[in-house]
Amino acid sequence: MRTLALVLLLALSGCVTPRMHSQTELNGIGQECGLALGELFQDESEKRLVFLFRPDASPQERSCVAKWARRNGLKAVFVNSVNFPAS
Repeated sequence: MRTLALVLLLALSGCVTPRMHSQTELNGIGQECGLALGELFQDESEKRLVFLFRPDASPQERSCVAKWARRNGLKAVFVNSVNFPAS
């Protein structure tokens, strides 16, 4: 019976939507990874993603963010460039 309960708990844990991390938490992780404040963020419309907005991010910075994201059930997205339309 305990084994069945454990199996069900593990199966259901895969269905849990990742939580939104506060910007303070993300800034702390970003600083641990060598990023500036605000370069790591989450969007409420897609809580499973964490964005690194730093076009010149080093492989070590990307790896640090990716490892943290994986440990927290998130997918790291690296924004390399942004093209704004001419007005």
